[in-house]
Amino acid sequence: MKKIITLAIVALLTVSLGGCATKEEAGTLTGMAVGAAVGSTLGSGRGQALAIWLGAVVGAQIGQTVGRYMDEQDRIRTSVILENNRTNQATTWNNPDSGYDYTVTPTRTYEVAQGPCREFTMDAIVGGKTQQVYGTACRQADGSWKIIK
Repeated sequence: MKKIITLAIVALLTVSLGGCATKEEAGTLTGMAVGAAVGSTLGSGRGQALAIWLGAVVGAQIGQTVGRYMDEQDRIRTSVILENNRTNQATTWNNPDSGYDYTVTPTRTYEVAQGPCREFTMDAIVGGKTQQVYGTACRQADGSWKIIK
């Protein structure tokens, strides 16, 4: 379950940093996709279709909940950190509205044909439980950061 929540956070960041949907919609859709992907790795034969369906349903519910956690200011801070922090320079903040704590640390920077990419970790303390996310984001032509994995 922890792995699904972690994947849902990464997927939510992917959609939300790009600004495609509301945070709950983004969380629901990405949670559904991640849940279906996780379910596809768990089942086999006739059971695989059921595992995909259950994964999508559970993922959608978890994704919607995760989508409520990060507000617009949290997503903006994450983008600013990816843009400005040196490698291994952590930034921690508390969202006073949600009460959640976040720490984002870029861990590696490299170039691709389209521009810079950064690997990062994010620790999110939500409801007293720490979720750690590992991801990679690349700067887009418009200056925004898009999480690619």
